[in-house]
Amino acid sequence: MALKIQTVDVWATQLQDHPGDLGRVLSALAKAGADLECVIARRQEHKPGTGVVFVSPIKGKKVVDAAELAGMQPAANVGTLRIESADKPALGAKMCSAISDAGINLKGVSAAVIGNKSVVYLGFDSPEDAKRAAKALKALDKARKK
Repeated sequence: MALKIQTVDVWATQLQDHPGDLGRVLSALAKAGADLECVIARRQEHKPGTGVVFVSPIKGKKVVDAAELAGMQPAANVGTLRIESADKPALGAKMCSAISDAGINLKGVSAAVIGNKSVVYLGFDSPEDAKRAAKALKALDKARKK
């Protein structure tokens, strides 16, 4: 399976670090019919008492409206790629090397393997960096096929 590389929009909001605040946001999205593929939530150590959640995708007017009512907005100055592929040993290392060889710094990574399929979300400092990384990953994919 070739690398399936997509640019995705990520939405985010700050959370209060207490029981139920993440559930509040996710419940609002669920009630609006959101079909989320990725959720990343964590505390913000530099801001005690707070957390942050990132979700993707937010699609459709009803879901967008619910996200906004829950305090979410598109993540500012972030470029994100979603890469789907067959799981192969060392693929993550090869992808990270291709990106670093292109002089691009990663902002964040989230990855999972289910069965023989991997899905990786790569966050960058800008949409431009994400475009450059996609180009580097496409070159890696082309070289893998040879």
